[in-house]
Amino acid sequence: MFPTEPAAVNNGFATLLKNRNFMLLWIGQLVSQLADKVFFVLMIALLENYPAPSGLAPNSMYSTLMVAFTIPAILFGSAGGVFVDRFPKKLIMIGSDVIRGILTICIPLLPREFLILLILTFFISTITQFFAPAEQAAIPLLVKRESLLAANALFSSTMMGALIVGFAIGEPILSWGKSFLGDNYGQELIVAVLYLSSGLIMQPIHFKDHAKVLDGEKAINPWTDFKSGLRYLKKNRLVLNAMLQLTTLYCVFAALTVLAIRLAAEFGLKEKQFGFFLAAAGVGMVLGAGILGNWGEKLHRKPLPLLGFLIMAMVLGVFTFTHQLPIALGLCAFLGVGAAFVGVPMQTLIQQETPPTMHGKVFGFQNHAVNIALSAPLAITGPLTDFYGLRTVLVSMSVIVAIVGVWAWKNTRKVLQDVI
Repeated sequence: MFPTEPAAVNNGFATLLKNRNFMLLWIGQLVSQLADKVFFVLMIALLENYPAPSGLAPNSMYSTLMVAFTIPAILFGSAGGVFVDRFPKKLIMIGSDVIRGILTICIPLLPREFLILLILTFFISTITQFFAPAEQAAIPLLVKRESLLAANALFSSTMMGALIVGFAIGEPILSWGKSFLGDNYGQELIVAVLYLSSGLIMQPIHFKDHAKVLDGEKAINPWTDFKSGLRYLKKNRLVLNAMLQLTTLYCVFAALTVLAIRLAAEFGLKEKQFGFFLAAAGVGMVLGAGILGNWGEKLHRKPLPLLGFLIMAMVLGVFTFTHQLPIALGLCAFLGVGAAFVGVPMQTLIQQETPPTMHGKVFGFQNHAVNIALSAPLAITGPLTDFYGLRTVLVSMSVIVAIVGVWAWKNTRKVLQDVI
């Protein structure tokens, strides 16, 4: 993991299961993650009941809604961190859940106009940008330093689990809500209950929060705080390097989201079945996170990110030479294991090396960088694949990922030598 100091021996997930405050945070964020995924499915489902504005085709409505859902992540990804350093993290997380729940309940009460749906989607997605950095900043306040690797492994595995399960159960659970709770508000009520339940679960959490409004910093200045976080990252090259590796990881997964559609056709599947490949990668991430959570202390001094990047590069390189679906799904799972070996240790390192007073700024900046990393490949991967072909793009990604992995490994070793 390239730590700056040895980790104390811990019992992996067993230690975390005895930490009541952490378990409440974990369960709360899991429910909130599920609510986010089901909410996205809800927005797509509701479009059938909203008339298309003049001059806007039905397919364009889907694209416009997705833009309204993703733009707040790019615009306000760092802004949430500003508030995390100034206000209690528990208040921000619970408040975010309550506001999103109330806004979701408002949907059936407002006129069925597409513009109104876009505005509500934009606001709910904006509120989500405050939850993520507060959650990341809360973990090191609830967990001892030697248990951070296991904690992040658990969070990473459940995050991917929520992604897989959320989209899978989204349509059935919304149909159930519509049937048993009413056509007019049943679906919206299901999502609202999920958000409010998340806030209720986290209410008993108790931890010493370092966030407070200092005498000379009463005025919130997002730009000043953003620059403060950027200066810290420039000074702490270890954290910056870890964040660059996480950004690269998310770039790869964003590109694979687009490429999976083409891969489905290559293996004789319907385009809408591309989720099989992403689900397999998610299963691999859960498996990799489980390995790190249980045996992380034994792998403490191993170059896990380098191994992870090389695994991902190998999978990308051989993928288009595979013609059997079971082997392809197995490769996706192996890629997920590699991704866990990068993501979990690097997230842990950022939490270990960032002082509590900088948590919000750093995690807000990370949230911003990750959101951009998720958006940019979505825009360019499709055209590149159309122009150069699927195999060329995958092989090129393989080379780039391998280069980044080796560079990050060498750079991190150099930084540690300078620190030590």
